[in-house]
Amino acid sequence: MAGRLVSSLNRKLLRDLWKIKGQLVAIVLVMASGIMSFVLSFGVIDSLELGRDVYYDRYQFAEVWAGAKRVPDNVREQIAEIDGVTRFETRVTFGGIVQVDGMEEPATGRIISVPDGYESTLNKLYLKQGRWLLPDEEDAILASEAFVNAHEFILGDTVDMIINGKKRTLKIVGVVLSPEYVYAMGPGALIPDDKRFGVFWMSRRALEAAVNMDGAFNDVSLMLGRDANVSDVKSELDRILKPYGGLISFDRSEQMSNWFVENELTQLETTGSITPVIFLAVAAFLINVVMTRQVATQRVQIGMLKAVGYRESEIALHFLKMVMVIVSIGSVIGLIGGVWLGAGLLELYGTYFRFPDLRYIYSIDVMVFAVFLCAGSATAGTWIAMKQAASLPPAEAMRPESPTEFKETILERIGVDRIFSFLSRIVLRQVERRPIRALLSSIGVGFALSILIFANSLNDSVIHMMNIQYDVGNREDLMLSFVEPRHKKALEEIRLMPGVMKVEPLRDVPVELSHGHLAKRTGISGIIPEPDLHRMLDQDLNPVELPANGFILSRKLAEILNVQIGDVVKADVLEEKRPELYLPVTAIYDEFMGIGAMMDIERVNSLLNEGPVVTGAALMIDPNWNGPLYQNIKEIPSIIGMTMMDKMREIFEQLMDENMMRMMAVYIVFAGIIAFGVIYNTARIAFSERSRELASLRVLGLTRGEVAYILFGELAIVVLIAIPIGMLLGYAMVAGMIESLDTELFRIPLYIKSNTYAYAVIVVLISTLISFYLVWRQVDKIDLVTAQKGVE
Repeated sequence: MAGRLVSSLNRKLLRDLWKIKGQLVAIVLVMASGIMSFVLSFGVIDSLELGRDVYYDRYQFAEVWAGAKRVPDNVREQIAEIDGVTRFETRVTFGGIVQVDGMEEPATGRIISVPDGYESTLNKLYLKQGRWLLPDEEDAILASEAFVNAHEFILGDTVDMIINGKKRTLKIVGVVLSPEYVYAMGPGALIPDDKRFGVFWMSRRALEAAVNMDGAFNDVSLMLGRDANVSDVKSELDRILKPYGGLISFDRSEQMSNWFVENELTQLETTGSITPVIFLAVAAFLINVVMTRQVATQRVQIGMLKAVGYRESEIALHFLKMVMVIVSIGSVIGLIGGVWLGAGLLELYGTYFRFPDLRYIYSIDVMVFAVFLCAGSATAGTWIAMKQAASLPPAEAMRPESPTEFKETILERIGVDRIFSFLSRIVLRQVERRPIRALLSSIGVGFALSILIFANSLNDSVIHMMNIQYDVGNREDLMLSFVEPRHKKALEEIRLMPGVMKVEPLRDVPVELSHGHLAKRTGISGIIPEPDLHRMLDQDLNPVELPANGFILSRKLAEILNVQIGDVVKADVLEEKRPELYLPVTAIYDEFMGIGAMMDIERVNSLLNEGPVVTGAALMIDPNWNGPLYQNIKEIPSIIGMTMMDKMREIFEQLMDENMMRMMAVYIVFAGIIAFGVIYNTARIAFSERSRELASLRVLGLTRGEVAYILFGELAIVVLIAIPIGMLLGYAMVAGMIESLDTELFRIPLYIKSNTYAYAVIVVLISTLISFYLVWRQVDKIDLVTAQKGVE
């Protein structure tokens, strides 16, 4: 008997699923989209983190670094005796101008020595092509893969480099990766420019001879024991190197490449956490609503099943099976699609994060959580509704629910209903007498609208940020950096170059700022009091004035140090004599990229007891003179870095387009699916609940068009209510995302174009029309005789 009953319930299950096949497809797509976005996001994050950790460990990425001007080799013995140091390596590093045939503008490079005759013990190189350097090989180099690929070099090609004022022609014999340059950026840059900045490795003896560093070094890296105190090690290393022009040491968290990698991963984890969770929540909400109403529409059938002997547990299992079928299909599609899309997205990230081995991995825990979230919510919703129906006595359950008690609606009481037709009054009464159901439906559609706004808005905010950063704030065309501070007369040579229209001096000083127990390593930029090129802006995008004795901080740096205007900040200068300065904050400015502090350039030099020196310059140039200007810059050995603002903007936009925006494009597709799924299910459920009522109206003489007006009029009101709800939800989602992306690397402003709202509304309206059409086909097929019969 039990087997026959179960078999009957299984047949009923198949019939029920086939009956709602249209809804089933929409629900499955919504669930698959949520699971897919969750799996691909966390799969990419886990893969990048694993690739980073394995790379750092296998190739012995150092834990502490320090630079100096010139340190005799015999100082190595003192470094070896520092408590906690297990291994260390000294080397020579130098910057230079790189001249590449066929490229008009100059590139900059960093040259690092490698030991002669043996492999490095720290920061080991990974050889991708070619061979290692031979001992004492003078005119050969190893080149970073990013630079080689950007210029399409092959082994044996040569590059000209100006090293210590002398031009050298060097042959590329190997292509390598380094854990120090997973994310390689030139001096003063905030994003990689692989075409204009390269890293090269040269024989230790050859580089020593080229830069007059025989028997000395200017860079050291350390590996520490497990129980070593990093702060103590850094302090002792600073003490040892201070007599030799040592710069303050820094650990792995402050190492430039690793710092950027960590920030990128943090931002990716933020976007990868918030967006999929939103999608999964909407999917779970939709399944909950659909299954709850599915159970409610079968109230009479549940009563009849109980009357013929089915136990409550068997009926519950029947509806749980329906949920599991939907969850299973959606999960399979979502998991497979998530892995496939995640592998493709990881390959794209591999072009920016230079790891030797980057493979897509997927976490079973992530997959189980994504499936469990949707399944758990749907099961809970189904169980609650089923318990309510199954708890009724069979005789009462077999009777349809009593109609809503008639009473005048608010609109009828105030007489507004008189201006509407009787069909419109039916629609308004239906909505007003079941406000909770209408509100839940509107919230569901509003979620779909909000996801569309959310998925498109990041592009608006990024473009707005770029326009402010490069058109209003930093209006210079070029930023030049010198090897070391030079007298400001050096700018006269630059002013006389062809095409230079304006020059503003810069004096950058590395410092560690502290306020109370909070500290941050950054830099103070000395600028002229009223800059026209390198400007600071307030929240209203107005230039911030720089008083003669002023010290101003970027808003993000002020937040990190917890300072306000009037507070005094301690500045430990990290070069030369290392003076301690105490500077009162006079203003705070807004900046979207990086963090920093500004002072009058003359006051900076005065506080450091230096003459009128500069470390760089901001230039406005005539683009018609680019060729001659770049040729002049290539011949100046004192220039170590050049940042072209238009190229930086172009690279940044490309970077956003190719990774974050591509992920957002995937999310937009998912959002469109969810929008259609929510609206179609809302329309289909409304039709299922009112099919007998609509048939009765047809029997009473209403036309198909009038019946459709009643059904779709209610849904139209639901969609209209959903539009402002969705806009508010979308704005809140975007605000939450922007706040979570507020890092030291980037601060994206909250900016949503009206076109984004319009696009989301149009997609929802189109989805509404398509849903109406699909449901209309069902309305058009109503069998008046069958619809009036009870359930058999």
